[in-house]
Amino acid sequence: MARPLLPLLAERVRAAVTTAFGPEVAAPDPLVLPARDARHGDYATSAAMALARILKQPPPALAARLAEALDVEDLCEPPTVAGGFVNLRLRRDWLGERVSALLGDHRAGLEPVDAPVRAVVDYSGPNVAKEMHVGHLRSTIIGDCLANVLELEGDDVLRVNHVGDWGTQFGILIAHVEEVRPEDEPAMAELLDLYRDANRRADEDAAFRDRARSRVVDLQSGEDTARRRWSTMVAASRAANDVVYDLLGVHGLEERGESSYAGELADVVAELEAKGLVVVDDGAKCVYVEGFANKEGEPLPLIVQKADGGYNYATSDLAALRQRVRDEGARVVLYVVDQSQSQHLEMVFAVARLAGWVSDDVAVRHVPFGLVLGEDGKRLRTRSGDNVRLLDLLREAVDRARDFVVARAEERGEAVPDDHDAVAPALGNGAQK
Repeated sequence: MARPLLPLLAERVRAAVTTAFGPEVAAPDPLVLPARDARHGDYATSAAMALARILKQPPPALAARLAEALDVEDLCEPPTVAGGFVNLRLRRDWLGERVSALLGDHRAGLEPVDAPVRAVVDYSGPNVAKEMHVGHLRSTIIGDCLANVLELEGDDVLRVNHVGDWGTQFGILIAHVEEVRPEDEPAMAELLDLYRDANRRADEDAAFRDRARSRVVDLQSGEDTARRRWSTMVAASRAANDVVYDLLGVHGLEERGESSYAGELADVVAELEAKGLVVVDDGAKCVYVEGFANKEGEPLPLIVQKADGGYNYATSDLAALRQRVRDEGARVVLYVVDQSQSQHLEMVFAVARLAGWVSDDVAVRHVPFGLVLGEDGKRLRTRSGDNVRLLDLLREAVDRARDFVVARAEERGEAVPDDHDAVAPALGNGAQK
């Protein structure tokens, strides 16, 4: 198998430092990094900048000596110097050979691990009664990629779709639907408008809020009508999401909504109490973890049961993590969730370790990514406005890819390929990924 590129380039730069400045000069780290500006090259080394302080010489002069000593002609075009940096651009023929080799290897150069483990990857996580929007794309694609890599390495991978299907919002939605659509069950296309209308009513109408809270209790206690309406919403959302997953080629996601852990929440809190970790603060049951503070520098609690007796995301997340390690036997748990949830997840992980649910030999990690923002620079909110439907985005990408294939053939005076309808999804969805 071919060696990874970055260590190979670093080895060449290290040898060049020795050649140019003598064996007594230690090469600084990091030796090679991806170039910040692709116009200058693919990779760059700032070794000359670091050595300038030691050798007491101008960085450009040292960079020129380093570039001259670099033996990379089999990999790169001739190195170029910009100030104290030496820039490296990969040769197209070398890169083409590497890509061809990878295409001929179904493992893409990935070696199996020596000791496979049970790995859980939590990704995608749309909400019931709301269509998947552009904000779900990153979690879905990054999570699926990580799951694919772990699986190819030989790990036993469980792909979990932690769907938002429980809590206060469903009491609000059920109460509203029962008033405006008492005789039938709304289709998925109608649920989003009903969801927004229901939330507006909850903001403005105290009597409606009371009815909604009552329906939450009914739902959580298993009342038939509330459960039936909720089940219909879950089924409609699942069917709509499956269309998106099929377009993306994402398969094997096991749906485990927040409702999956509803029966475990009281036990989670009771176990935390039994272990002396719970502090009652203004009626709410909290766990304080060292190292977490609010903006005022005061200790920040993880609330596991609200003052009104209800549970929240933290309780569900703790129950899910406990189940994944205790019952699934997971030794790696990855949460592919946007960066805004970093502190929340770190606190959940810390509490789970304090409770003894996650031992030192279990790797629990947050895989963060940036938010998709609206034109106003703010986070997309389904509740308050229109988002770009993910299904529309994916279909547009396929349409553009098809137009591209046709236009390119026409520009070259060639016949449009017979398989252009099959090529378009590969190009369009590949570009999205």
